[in-house]
Amino acid sequence: MHGLDGWRAVAAATGPADREAAEAGVRLAYRAAGLAVPDRIEWADSPRAAVGLLGDPDGPWGTHVRGRSVRAEVRSAPWAAERARSHERLGPQGWGRRWALTGARLWENTERLAGRIRTGLVEQLAQDTAQEAEVRLLLLDAVLGQHDAPWLCAFDTGDRAPLAGLAAVARSAGWWWPYERLAVVCERPVELHRDEAGRLDRGDGPALAFPDGFALHAWRGMPVPADFLAGLEGLTPERIREEENAELRRVMLEHYGYERYLTASGAEPVHRDGTGVLWRIPLPDDEDVVMVEVVNSTPEPDGTSRTYWLRVPPQTRTAREGVAWTFGLGAQAYAPVMET
Repeated sequence: MHGLDGWRAVAAATGPADREAAEAGVRLAYRAAGLAVPDRIEWADSPRAAVGLLGDPDGPWGTHVRGRSVRAEVRSAPWAAERARSHERLGPQGWGRRWALTGARLWENTERLAGRIRTGLVEQLAQDTAQEAEVRLLLLDAVLGQHDAPWLCAFDTGDRAPLAGLAAVARSAGWWWPYERLAVVCERPVELHRDEAGRLDRGDGPALAFPDGFALHAWRGMPVPADFLAGLEGLTPERIREEENAELRRVMLEHYGYERYLTASGAEPVHRDGTGVLWRIPLPDDEDVVMVEVVNSTPEPDGTSRTYWLRVPPQTRTAREGVAWTFGLGAQAYAPVMET
C-alpha cells in the first residue's frame, strides 16, 4: 500500500491488527537500527492497556523485564537520517514541495487524533500530578504506528528502504513501544467516527473505541463525557440554560438546533434589514450566541425558499454586518451585485 491515498487509509484504519505482519515489521525495524530483536513481542488491546501495564513497576512488563527504551534508535534516528537525505537530494525548496504534496495533507487530522488519544490516556490513567508525569513519560516512548502515516508518506518505504520495518508496523497495527528486550504493540481501534472536518464526532456512542473498552466521546471535536450524549435526545431549552459548563452548553445548542431553540424560547429578533434578521441568545456565564437568519433568494425546485442560519460574532449589531462578516467584509463593503 503506497501513495497518499494508501497512507490516508492507514491513518484511519480500524479493525484487528495483522499481528504476523506487525511483528515482522518490529523485528525488521530493530535490525535496521543495528539492534538485536526483542526477546518478546507482546500485544495490548489499546494504548490505555499498554500504558497501564508499562507503568506498573512490578508488573509483567516492568523496567526489569523490558530494559531501556530504544525509540531513539528505532524511530527517531532513521527518520532524521531519511529527512537529511531528502534535503540533500531535493534541496530545501524541493523538500518543502514534497512535504506539501504528501505528509502535510495528512498531518493536521492525524496529529489531532493522536493528541486527543494522549489527552484521554492522561485523563483516564492519572489520578494526581505524579501519575500524570509518569504517563506522559511513557507516552514519549511510544511509536505511533498507523498515526505515523503522515511522515512515512513522505519517504520511500519499499521492502528494502531504511524505514520498511516502521512502515510495516504502521500498515498493520496501532501504537507500539520498543524496548531493549520487549516490544509492546497495540491493536487498532474498532471504531472511528469523524465529521467532514476530520474531528472526532458521534452523537450516539464513542467516536473512538478500542477492543478493551478504551473509548473517547466527542461531538464535532469537542470532548464530552460518555453519559452526556445519552441525554441529548431529551433536551429542553431549560436544560440547556441550566448547564453550568459553557462548552457542553454549546454542544447542547448545536444538537438541539439554534432555530428550534429560538422558537422554543420565545426569542425576539434584535435587528432586521434587507439582508436578513439578527437574533441573539443570551447564555448565563457565557458569550451570547448571535445568529443571522437569511432566506435564499433563489427558489428551490418546488418553489419554496430555503432559510439559513449563520453563526456570527457576539459583537454583531446588524444583520448586514453579520452577513458581511461571513464573506470577510465590513458592513459598508458588503454590496452584492446579484444574490443567489
